[in-house]
Amino acid sequence: MSQNDAKKIWLAKAINIISADFNRSSDTHLIKVDLPCFSGVSLYLKDESTHPTGSLKHRLARSLFLYGLCNGLIKQDSPIIESSSGSTAISEAYFARLLGLRFIAVVPKSTAAEKIKQIEFYGGECFKVEPSEIYAKAQQLADELNGHYMDQFTYAERATDWRGNNNIAESIFAQMQMEPHSIPSWIVVSAGTGGTSATIGRYLRYNPALHLNTRLAVVDPDNSVFFDYFQQRDCKLTSNKGSRIEGIGRPRVEPSFLPDVVDHMIQVPDAASIATMRWLEGILGRKCGGSTGTNVYGALTLIAQMIEDKQQGSVVSMICDSGERYLNSYYNDDWLKQHNLDLAPYTHQLEVFMQTGRMALQ
Repeated sequence: MSQNDAKKIWLAKAINIISADFNRSSDTHLIKVDLPCFSGVSLYLKDESTHPTGSLKHRLARSLFLYGLCNGLIKQDSPIIESSSGSTAISEAYFARLLGLRFIAVVPKSTAAEKIKQIEFYGGECFKVEPSEIYAKAQQLADELNGHYMDQFTYAERATDWRGNNNIAESIFAQMQMEPHSIPSWIVVSAGTGGTSATIGRYLRYNPALHLNTRLAVVDPDNSVFFDYFQQRDCKLTSNKGSRIEGIGRPRVEPSFLPDVVDHMIQVPDAASIATMRWLEGILGRKCGGSTGTNVYGALTLIAQMIEDKQQGSVVSMICDSGERYLNSYYNDDWLKQHNLDLAPYTHQLEVFMQTGRMALQ
């Protein structure tokens, strides 16, 4: 057997392993959240925490591996390197283990300990650096080890088939078909790489009937440049701080964030994200992560506006991951004090919303 034939056989086996894993996985649930104050507006949450690796990033990791394999970037002996705040690295470590490949995650020093444990559980190695150093260090390691730098922040928007193929947008609309307002007025997502908003925004434009009726809103946390970039379109914008809401928000404009497919952006304070995350536990009976709080706060803001405008319809957002990864941070009151985060104004705001359907901050 020639060396070229051996490479082809390995590639075919690798693709089949990933496809078989996908075939074993069912789609994620779409949860309807019933609250009396909604008054004609329904909220749905796509529960991405039920993926095998526990987050929305499972879809991205699978797509990035397939992209790397089919483009000849990942080979049988390629170490895989990624810059990540945790969830993408967990999912990529899972797929790297399936293929028998070494995986190294370059993560910010502040990454939750629970995420580090999960990366290591799947056989990954962690390299902790300052948030501003993750990109350069990941590329350096890839060069030194003759490995493949996955670079989710560049390739997320192009690795996913936005036309369909059971992507998250197609799944949402299929699951909404039997609902009273089957075509959502809004889909609300947060941006880390920008890959999810790019996929959904492109899918809406590819289906003109949907594009005419559904708008895409992106929520952005403190210390992230995406909101300012959406308004100013200055790709050189940077922030000297990292986001405290792990998995979303970036200190620089990432290539995968496509502002032209986004209809509206909402800037969400970190305290509002965490207050909403905790509030949601009382609604769903389980813990969700900080980015889910950001998503839901944005969704509730839009719902309140729809109620005020006497509009009916549906709003869809996402549960990005489980709150079990953040017991020592977002669910820890001492951690909140250390970071000077006061949840009280937003907790009161949510209580008022429950009673009146209004999101006035007092």
